[in-house]
Amino acid sequence: MRILVTGAAGFLGSHLTDALLADGHSVLGVDNLCTGSLRNLDHLRNEPRFEFREHDICLPFDFGKVEYVFNFASPASPQDYSRLGIETLAVGSDGTRNALDVAHKYQAGFLHASTSECYGDPAVHPQTEDYWGNVNPIGPRSVYDEAKRFSEALVMAYHRYRKVDTRLVRIFNTYGPRLQANDGRVISNFVVQALQGQDLTVYGDGSQTRSFCYVSDEIDGILRLSRSDQHLPVNIGNPNEWTILECAKTVLRITGSSSKIIFSPLPVDDPMQRKPDITRARKFLGWEPKIDLETGLKLSLEYFRETLPLRAGLAEK
Repeated sequence: MRILVTGAAGFLGSHLTDALLADGHSVLGVDNLCTGSLRNLDHLRNEPRFEFREHDICLPFDFGKVEYVFNFASPASPQDYSRLGIETLAVGSDGTRNALDVAHKYQAGFLHASTSECYGDPAVHPQTEDYWGNVNPIGPRSVYDEAKRFSEALVMAYHRYRKVDTRLVRIFNTYGPRLQANDGRVISNFVVQALQGQDLTVYGDGSQTRSFCYVSDEIDGILRLSRSDQHLPVNIGNPNEWTILECAKTVLRITGSSSKIIFSPLPVDDPMQRKPDITRARKFLGWEPKIDLETGLKLSLEYFRETLPLRAGLAEK
């Protein structure tokens, strides 16, 4: 198939592109590079089945017939969506609609990358797909949370009213090579601080929890969903729950760093618990993650060690 991947130069988008090419497809990658980096796609420079277009999907586009659309375009890290709040809302609305219009025109399959942030600071634990969430619609995180929630409504509307063959994946915390070193996410923050000999910053008392999924497991689940007949949201994440403090101590042990842990005030609306119920993924996709946190961190360290000197001395586009 010829497959469109929006956000192809991003962390997940680039790994998804690699997986689709490995499966024998041709990939059209689209990205405006506001948060993505062409460095994530450098290894595909001479790949004849890959083509790249620099374009903002908030503007209408049509780069020819495709058989499937993976919509992964959006700032996704706290640093990025806090800086690009209006752009985040735009890509979740106008951008998603334009991508859906491409799928509708060519009768292509469509998979949208949604997020566990749809659950907000959840009152239900673990989070099941039928939980509607607890989101502050006007708080500092709302530009991302509500963009993704609106995207889900838009995807379901195109499925119901225009018969587009859609899928919705709710992605939980994912990490691995190509994660931006300065993006403000838990794993990248801790690993970068540990490798650079800085104190590890834990917000609050560190008792809040997250579930961390290694990128290869996440992509495997997403591809399985794309081949399924599931149109309602499906959680893809690791159900093993870690406190933030436990995660920080694990990073220190694996890196061998002598850094200390310091505590800072908890950000506004920071979720206290985050853990996916993956019953639906197990039942309908035969999927569950294979790589535990310690193994995934070890697999990620080489990438961060290679990129940190460059990032420290050179701002990356």
